Amino acid sequence: MTVESQQHIFDTFKKANQGHIFKFFDELTVDQQTQFLSQLSTIEDPSKLVATVSDAIKYSSSNSSGKNFTQLPPEQTASTLDLDSEISQHWSELGYQAIAEGEVAVLLMAGGQGTRLGSSDPKGCYDVSLPSHKPLFQIQAEKILKIEQLAQRKLQLRKLPTIMWYIMTSGPTRKSTEEFFTKHNYFGLDKNQVVFFNQGTLPCFNLSGEKILLQSKNAICESPDGNGGLYKALLNNGILEDMVNKKIKHIHMYCVDNALVKVADPLFIGFAIDKQFDLATKVVRKRDANESVGLIVLNDDTKRPCVIEYSEISQELAEKRDPQDDSKLFLRAANIVNHYYSIDLLTKMIPQWISSQEYLPFHIAKKKIPSIDLKTGQFYKPETPNGIKLEQFIFDVFTSVELSKFGCLEVDRTDEFSPLKNADGAKNDTPTSCRQHYLERGTKWVKQNGGQVDEGAFVEVVPLTSYGGEGLECVKGKKYGNGDII
Repeated sequence: MTVESQQHIFDTFKKANQGHIFKFFDELTVDQQTQFLSQLSTIEDPSKLVATVSDAIKYSSSNSSGKNFTQLPPEQTASTLDLDSEISQHWSELGYQAIAEGEVAVLLMAGGQGTRLGSSDPKGCYDVSLPSHKPLFQIQAEKILKIEQLAQRKLQLRKLPTIMWYIMTSGPTRKSTEEFFTKHNYFGLDKNQVVFFNQGTLPCFNLSGEKILLQSKNAICESPDGNGGLYKALLNNGILEDMVNKKIKHIHMYCVDNALVKVADPLFIGFAIDKQFDLATKVVRKRDANESVGLIVLNDDTKRPCVIEYSEISQELAEKRDPQDDSKLFLRAANIVNHYYSIDLLTKMIPQWISSQEYLPFHIAKKKIPSIDLKTGQFYKPETPNGIKLEQFIFDVFTSVELSKFGCLEVDRTDEFSPLKNADGAKNDTPTSCRQHYLERGTKWVKQNGGQVDEGAFVEVVPLTSYGGEGLECVKGKKYGNGDII
């Protein structure tokens, strides 16, 4: 790429009223100019992008008043908290069969860094200080290996079945994530079953949404495009094509920061297969009316599923009790970003989702964005929000799915959900809470299988020993102390 051959880049950005980004261009070396133009060349239509920001600002200022939210109908839902054992076994068998036939893939969103945890490493590298000191990536890798082993044993297969693991990283985390996997020999998995790919980025704008911010004199500010960027990343990186070529039919997607996640959960996959759902989601029961969580609900006007933020419903509706059971909230299905997709849905709908803001609108987040002051040419770190980051939300596409093809499975929070969000000292979702929840679950399994645990002690059950509490007959009658590893 030569500077002279890229005149159209100057022209398109100036036409979009973004000529300010070239203010320092003549001061740059040829290499810096080339790098800058290479970055800008990834933006196909700057004018359309600026219009998108304007639409996003308008969208964010709109509210959901006048919309009628209610529960999903019973035929679209189930709960593991009171699930009939025969149904549970049937769904699990369907899931194991799909795994045995190589039809299941796992899709991990792992683009975040542990910034709030005081670490610049990918969050999956984080060690919450379990007795084994296994980081999140290792726990999840070993769960995949364990569920492969269980499928092989249950269906008496000659070979270990393969669950493909697609890991979406970001620019800041890609290299260090791959190096971490290489250093640890992929935690026992075959390196060919692990595929890394990057989520996209979007430029950052000033608060009015009119001007792109400069990160340096030869680079614009960019930020990840949100978890909704997953769909575009699947298409643009050839991941969707790879899934089709490998004859994958069922995809389990989750976030890296859930310390209790059941990766490639056979019961969840079987639930979706049995009900012929194209998209399904796991939820946990909302703790109380004031818990700040998004909710899976039905838009009663459109008869489509959707996710609403806690701020989008009235206090009266938030506190409403279920007419069938006064001990439960009426709207209680808390979103934990843990989803099932059929490959048929993704191949059919992703092109539509990413080409229309009807399905994937852009949301704005006002942030403090370090950038270049155009007046002084100096880099500065603002003390108050000075710009806008654009992002898309993965769940906005739910409204495109017919209600009959959408399912919602309630699971036990203590078994399946403990997110790592904040540093110790925060109210919740810390390394300490994740560690405690993990150890409490393992200790419960040991006691259920006849093991004896010292008063007040907690033991760790590692994934290669047990995926979900099974296979622990060996603990019967044995005594365990605090910090023991099984």
